[in-house]
Amino acid sequence: MFPPIPRIEDYHISKEYGFLGTELPLDRLSDPYYAKWESIVSNLQALLLSKRLRGVVSKLPILSTSYLRTSAEWRRAYVVLAFVTHGYIWGGEAPEERIPPQITVPLLEITKHLELPPVATYAGVCLWNYKPIFEDEPADNLENLATLNTFTGSLDESWFYLVSVAIEARGAPILSLMLDAMAFARANNSKAVAAALQVFAERLDELGSVLERMYENCDPHVFYHRIRPFLAGSKNMADAGLPNGVIYDDGSNSNEYRQYGGGSNAQSSLIQFFDIVLGVSHRPTGSGPPSAHNANSPTAPPSQNNFIHEMRSYMPGPHARFLNDVSAAANIRSFVSSRPNDKPLTLAYDACLAMLRALRDKHIRMVSRYIIVKSRESRSHERSLSPTAAPPVTQPLNLASGTRTATGASGPPLSAPAQRVKDRTHSGSGSGISGDEKDSPKRPGRSKMRGTGGTALIPFLKQARDETGEPAIDVWAQRLLGDKPAYARRRGPSINVSDFGGTGVDVAGSRVGAKKEVQLSTYGEHADGVVEIVGLAGTWGMDESDSAGGLCHW
Repeated sequence: MFPPIPRIEDYHISKEYGFLGTELPLDRLSDPYYAKWESIVSNLQALLLSKRLRGVVSKLPILSTSYLRTSAEWRRAYVVLAFVTHGYIWGGEAPEERIPPQITVPLLEITKHLELPPVATYAGVCLWNYKPIFEDEPADNLENLATLNTFTGSLDESWFYLVSVAIEARGAPILSLMLDAMAFARANNSKAVAAALQVFAERLDELGSVLERMYENCDPHVFYHRIRPFLAGSKNMADAGLPNGVIYDDGSNSNEYRQYGGGSNAQSSLIQFFDIVLGVSHRPTGSGPPSAHNANSPTAPPSQNNFIHEMRSYMPGPHARFLNDVSAAANIRSFVSSRPNDKPLTLAYDACLAMLRALRDKHIRMVSRYIIVKSRESRSHERSLSPTAAPPVTQPLNLASGTRTATGASGPPLSAPAQRVKDRTHSGSGSGISGDEKDSPKRPGRSKMRGTGGTALIPFLKQARDETGEPAIDVWAQRLLGDKPAYARRRGPSINVSDFGGTGVDVAGSRVGAKKEVQLSTYGEHADGVVEIVGLAGTWGMDESDSAGGLCHW
């Protein structure tokens, strides 16, 4: 007997707004008992700028959570304390590893109630941190959205969060649509499944357009140097000043360290739902596709990627359970695979894979512009300075570039958090490395940047993109959505080596005949994210960490 198809209303999910929920987030806790919390978070930018946040927090009383009565109040309390917690850790000259009882005691109770870790998650900074400007207008319209709280008070930070909110709202109808499609598949209604998949593909295309609006109001420099550092977690952060993580001091004199990743879009339940319902399986980063897979399985193939499963523990409990239950009941891939001659059905399914892959391609291009290029610019600037260009006065650790810089050595003065996040270790907020990554081969002299969830940034994103096309049904779609990007399938013009002396040497070093043809400018992409261009001048790499130039190959 098949497991039941989940009903979204059983998981605190809205049919209209999806994982944003059925009620708007509170912009303030109304009980005067929590006025001190609200006062701090409403003045967070000033307290961070003046570096007085830690002192103010130390004077707080330890407030009880017993006056939080509604779900909305629990969520608001979490948002407030999550922002205060990250500001407390990263809002000084050096990161603070001990979180005082004034934050720890209520935060641990609140996160236990919400089934979340005690850090700022995607739910805290996006799902529960917005308000519509006009309540009678839709929440999927970016022109009708505003944030409740930010670290910097900047338009760039608000826009960064709100683009995700708009994507969640615009993608919400897909949840009911595809759950209905799963029911149609059980009833062998091929036409209804195909119709649902067609709508799904069109909506995915819309989500890609919303994502690209990030460029309108979020400047890469501001994001990389001023916003991103505050989203840092405490895992894999030794070079940033937290070698062991952080201590949540609950007053029991315990010195136990804990390590958590920070906020990451990988914690979006919506994106994971797309993979699950289409049967896209993700493997540990660096591992190749399986030799064979049983496409007729009544359920979606289980994801083996430790990082993706880890990110579910950073989702609200009901949302994570929803994904687990959908995984058990998913049947779209097996239904389509069993009908390879049903062209409308297979075309609609493959179109969904193509649109989801295109969405991931857009995300990779965005990551390269906002993170990889900015990281490279920072290191290039530091290397270009002459020894006399800067006085020998050191500044706090710049966590955005991973180095200590001399006064005047880094261009315009950055805000306090810009001095504090190391990208080579965490590249954002630093959740841990999945076990498979620890043993993956590394190229000498090249370091892997890490996303805000902590995984190796570009290798993880590229592999997730490539895996999206693997379930394709039709042969043309398999070629189109193969595991290489478009540029990797392009080859340059052929030449005859006889034009250059009659003989040549192949890649193994053996002599080749005068009629041997070679290709110019062949592109290759390695599992670790390094792109190589092979030409007459030899082989050179486009390393996302150290090479100069842009990442236009995406």
